[in-house]
Amino acid sequence: MNKQAENQHTPDGQNASGMAYRYLVGADGGGTGTRVVLADAAGKELGRGSAGPSGLALGRDKAWQSILQATQQAFDAAGMAMPPLQEIAVGCGLAGVHNIHWTKEFVALNPGFGAVYAETDAYTTLLGALDGKPGAIIALGTGSVGEVLLASGQRREVGGWGFPVSDEASGAWLGMRAVNHLQRVLDGRDLANPFSGAVLAHCGGDKDAVFAWLAQANQTRYAELAPLVIRFAAEVDVARAIMLDAGAEVAIMAQALDPSGELPIALCGGLAAAVAVYLPAQLAGRVQKPQADSAAGAMILIQQYLQHRQHQ
Repeated sequence: MNKQAENQHTPDGQNASGMAYRYLVGADGGGTGTRVVLADAAGKELGRGSAGPSGLALGRDKAWQSILQATQQAFDAAGMAMPPLQEIAVGCGLAGVHNIHWTKEFVALNPGFGAVYAETDAYTTLLGALDGKPGAIIALGTGSVGEVLLASGQRREVGGWGFPVSDEASGAWLGMRAVNHLQRVLDGRDLANPFSGAVLAHCGGDKDAVFAWLAQANQTRYAELAPLVIRFAAEVDVARAIMLDAGAEVAIMAQALDPSGELPIALCGGLAAAVAVYLPAQLAGRVQKPQADSAAGAMILIQQYLQHRQHQ
């Protein structure tokens, strides 16, 4: 198992008090939100919860706050009181885990969970989408990333370098392209249209407001503009061109992940359905829907981790 970070854990799959974990939590976190799935020790799903962002770039303490809030919501949904955290093992698939310093800080800030295992959100998305089997995924959300798992167990990632230098075809990338078009319109370098008008309204209504919006903008705020790109792509050429560029970027990622074109490939994330319409025809015929989401993949992650420790 290619782990990114874990806390101290006894080899027999028990917590520090010697008790087996009563509950398992799989957490999926990015720049827009956090989703968790709660299960009993046998892996039976009990409830789900959600909260604000938990991408590590936005703060490691904030990530834990969101995970705790979503976990509490999952227990509430299950009609159960949340037990002491030491009785829960949590697997986390989080944006930003590539930064080892952030990941070490995140694990060190563990608020008390009995076991923590952190991996990239790309890997947990792959686990969920393909039920842990070999294949490739391209995940399109606030950010974007592709990952392939070979039959040998080897993994390789494409993209995912982070916004704004990477994350092609993501919500943040679409939003940045939208604002760039608006800037060109305000300068007279491009013609105004309903799309630029909607982006201008979202950013405050005039040039001064746009400057103020940009001063506060991060990947989450840029991603809030993605629905406007998708909405106007059917009627405004520049918005359609942005979506076609997104489809082309996905195709480039797919080729890099699986040059043979033989592995199953799933298009995942909140923007998957919208971008799928703009994929090149050859790729559109190959992609499949994910079997489950990244939170379910994070559940598989923590189960695999505990099984691995039991056999050490």
